[in-house]
Amino acid sequence: MKRKRRRRGCIHTIIVLVCVICIGMSALVLLHTTGLGSGMVRGIEDELKKPQEIPYQKTVIAEEVFAGKYYYQKLGEEDRQAYQEILQGVQEYVSEIYIHASDADRANGLLQYVLKDFPEVFWCDGTATATSYEGDEPYTVLKPVYAYDEVARAAMQDEIEVSVSECLAGISAEDTEYQKILYVYEYIVNTVDYDLDASDNQNIYSVFGNHRSVCAGYSKATQYLLERLGIFCTYVTGTTSGGQNHAWNLVMCDGDYYYVDTTWGDPVFQAAEGEEVNRLQNISYDYMCCNDAELLKNHTPDADVELPACTKSDRNYYVMNGMYYDTYDSYTVLQRMNEVIAAKGNPVVLKFSDGGVYGQAHDDVFQNVVKSAAQNLAEWYGLTEVKYQYMDEPELNKITIYWQYE
Repeated sequence: MKRKRRRRGCIHTIIVLVCVICIGMSALVLLHTTGLGSGMVRGIEDELKKPQEIPYQKTVIAEEVFAGKYYYQKLGEEDRQAYQEILQGVQEYVSEIYIHASDADRANGLLQYVLKDFPEVFWCDGTATATSYEGDEPYTVLKPVYAYDEVARAAMQDEIEVSVSECLAGISAEDTEYQKILYVYEYIVNTVDYDLDASDNQNIYSVFGNHRSVCAGYSKATQYLLERLGIFCTYVTGTTSGGQNHAWNLVMCDGDYYYVDTTWGDPVFQAAEGEEVNRLQNISYDYMCCNDAELLKNHTPDADVELPACTKSDRNYYVMNGMYYDTYDSYTVLQRMNEVIAAKGNPVVLKFSDGGVYGQAHDDVFQNVVKSAAQNLAEWYGLTEVKYQYMDEPELNKITIYWQYE
């Protein structure tokens, strides 16, 4: 029975092939008899040989959307087209994004640039596979991984917007760019805890939804808020002096570039890294609008894109608040301590411009100036014993003193 079935199948196939051949011959005869001849035949053959049209991702994003997007602005024309196709595809949850790129590694790199420029794309975690195809028109198919479906994304987006609205409500339209950057810096430090085990910690939902994150979340949230406030801010990746991967921000304040590392402003982060954190310490401002000289002591940016020089210190937190010293004068430092003590304030921060000035100040501050200030504190508040704590940070050229008033 099985052999018979096979024979019937073969006979049927042969008959079909014969019919196809006959039909083809009839078509040729018809072409010949109508006078169309070999030209029409060649036309049909050319159509059959023509490559299938590549379904590139259609883009409808307005060009002005990319203004101020640092990584996009660093690209050539061809890469910009692929970048736009990736962004459009990710926004629409496209599973296979066809892009004008001939190299799979470059396609993956462009996806990372998209995510660095657009922190609001929190549903794509940057994981993707890319396959490039050669030919007359080379192209790449990018398959991103989406961490959440569209329903979950919408719910998370609502949570984000509630938190962001609460944050931005605390900013006045009259605030300067510096004040806005400082506000965002302090807001994130005060509302988010550094937690290596935090869920969603590579995106902004970890900050605005869970309020627990790591450097990626801190930095992307800083970028998202400052962009909403009309301030240039981009996401920078690299390593620390210990070799750990890290992320921070590049901002523009009053026309000059500065670095901001919100993560390192959080004492919870410092404690997690094993650093000694004073119980009175709330926020560290060493990386609130710092320059290259300060940042590059312990940060090394990735070399994939050239970053602008950050040479100014005018908007550094310590400069703005009278805590920064280019030269050392014991009387000036004592006067600053007395001002803080008179206001029952804390802490006294002495930030020196470089190691030379710090070295000149160090011994005199601890052996003479602090003792004089402590005597004043005792007299002014009727204390028989003065207690204080200090943090000595040679790497940062900084001395911090916390007074106790009871």
